[in-house]
Amino acid sequence: MKKTTLENMIAPTRRAVLGGLASTVAMPAILKPAFAQSEWGESFDNQQANVQGVRTNRPVLNPQAPVEAEWALQQYSSIMSRGGWNTVPADTTLKLGLSSPNVAALRQRLIISGDLQQSIGISNSFDSYVDEAVKRFQARHGIEPDGVAGEISLAALNVPVDVRVRQLQTNMVRLQSLSGDKGRRFINVNLPAARIEAVESGQVVSWHTAVVGKVDRQSPVLNSKVYQINFNPYWTVPVSIIRKDMIPQMQKDPGYLTNNRIRIYDKGGSELQPTQIDWLTEEAVNYRFRQDPGEGNSLGSIRINFHNEHAVYLHDTPAKGLFGEEYRFNSSGCVRVQNIKELAAWILNENDGGWTFSSVNDTILTGERRDENVKNQVPIYITYITAWAMDGVVHFRDDIYTQDGVGPLALR
Repeated sequence: MKKTTLENMIAPTRRAVLGGLASTVAMPAILKPAFAQSEWGESFDNQQANVQGVRTNRPVLNPQAPVEAEWALQQYSSIMSRGGWNTVPADTTLKLGLSSPNVAALRQRLIISGDLQQSIGISNSFDSYVDEAVKRFQARHGIEPDGVAGEISLAALNVPVDVRVRQLQTNMVRLQSLSGDKGRRFINVNLPAARIEAVESGQVVSWHTAVVGKVDRQSPVLNSKVYQINFNPYWTVPVSIIRKDMIPQMQKDPGYLTNNRIRIYDKGGSELQPTQIDWLTEEAVNYRFRQDPGEGNSLGSIRINFHNEHAVYLHDTPAKGLFGEEYRFNSSGCVRVQNIKELAAWILNENDGGWTFSSVNDTILTGERRDENVKNQVPIYITYITAWAMDGVVHFRDDIYTQDGVGPLALR
């Protein structure tokens, strides 16, 4: 039977990935090196870039993503059919220089998943080879690659292989649904990874660590377009935050609103004083609360708007310390962006005059409110991808919102 056009397009690539990649893997190792891409970014993602073979400048949402996920599924299904991997005792932190039977178990586990070469062998010694293998495993799982197998790393190591197989099955379907043409430029916010990719002409031009919604205030999965950037924005407080956060805070600290330059307005636009509201009730939800621009504003210096029915957006934050955390699920649904000035400059660089980092920074430094419409609106995809493969490297993230049906994993 003659193949369809789509099948003709996919089949050679599938053979190349499932055949070519698999042929380079010495069982039981399943991962082959890829090149690392140094990032114009900061902190955790920059450390990932230094782990050999883990970072590539290909985006997670690329045309071959479903095929590579299928290859990864075959590899992990093979491991499962051979009995899976061993458990590493989690009673002791394992690090460079340690000698322990637990290290032998760690070596065995890392060999099975291909992070440690089989030829290195199994012993009680945590040497430089094991250190690099742990870093590789950590980077593939979104854990700070410090080479120390502590609580989070050991929990990730001990996730059963059948759970990883189910994650790959679920995410292969997700990637298939997202495999269409994304356009020349787009943004992908991957919620479980708490990471953002800015993509142009099929290449990631910048990565940004993100802080996304809490488990009980989840950021939504959606497709939209970025249409405007606000510089030095006001923050209008959502009713949900007034009810859940602001009223309890005012009960504890009556000076909270004043200290944070948050003003109160009635429906007619008249400003009220905090003392005019009964904070022991929910009266406050009937008013509008707006924080002045400037230092301490919850949106920081930039807000990136895209069309959606959830009233969410990307924004800066004064709480930049959160970007250094491994658990970055702390927002009320919006997405906080590290190094947001770079992202804003990229979004606006096709506007008249061609925006740069310097022009973005200069606009912020004026302290004035400014709204800049995006001339060529940039597609944005907020996705939920917990497992994918790229260039023979398999990546996993925690099912933080339990949408995979596998339950909480390491970070939870």
